[in-house]
Amino acid sequence: MEEWKEFSAKTADEALTNALIQMETTSDQIEYEVIEKGSTGFLGIGSKNAVIKARKKYSLEGSVREFLGSVFAAMKMEVEVLIKIDEVEHTIDIELKGDDMGILIGKRGQTLDSLQYLTSLAVNKQSEEYYKVKIDTEDYRKRRKDTLENLAKNIAYKVKRTKRPVSLEPMNPYERRIIHSALQNDRYVTTHSEGDEPYRHVVVTLKR
Repeated sequence: MEEWKEFSAKTADEALTNALIQMETTSDQIEYEVIEKGSTGFLGIGSKNAVIKARKKYSLEGSVREFLGSVFAAMKMEVEVLIKIDEVEHTIDIELKGDDMGILIGKRGQTLDSLQYLTSLAVNKQSEEYYKVKIDTEDYRKRRKDTLENLAKNIAYKVKRTKRPVSLEPMNPYERRIIHSALQNDRYVTTHSEGDEPYRHVVVTLKR
C-alpha cells in the first residue's frame, strides 16, 4: 500500500486538485482525508491553508503496471502491457508486446522467468491474497512447451535405443514438469530430477 502524502492549498478542494495533478490520477483512484479545513482569517489576516493527506487506492492491475513500468523505463523500452486478472482462480496473466521482445525473453526464457518472479514478489507483497503471475510474450511459453515436449520424445527414443540414462540440461521447475508430464505414460522409460537449484535437471532412464 502506498504511503500517505500531504497536500495543501487555500481550500480542501484545491488541495485535492493538487494531489490529483501530482499523483497523475483521478479522484476515483485515490483515498484522502482532510487534516485541516483551512480558514480565511479576518480580512486575510491569520488565514490558514487547508491540508489533506492522500494516497492511491491499491489495485492489482495498478501494482503490476507501476512495477513493470519502472522496469521498462530503466531498460529504455516501450512495451505494451496487457493484463488479465482472474479473481476466482487468483491468477494474473500478463502479455507483453513491443519491439525487441527477444531481450525480455533472454536465453532459454531466463530473463522472462526472472521478470515473472520479481513481478510476483512485487504484487503479492501488497496483496492480501496470493496471486499466481504468468508473463508471456510472442507466445514464447507455448513455443517453449512444444520444444521441450519434442525434446522429451527424442531423448526417450535415445534411451530406448542405447539402454543408457540421459541427463538433460538444468531447467526451472516449470520446464522440468513439462518433461515429466510428456513421458509419464511412456511404457519403457521413467524420469526423475537430480541436483540442487539452479542446476537441478531431469534424468531419463529405462524402466526395469
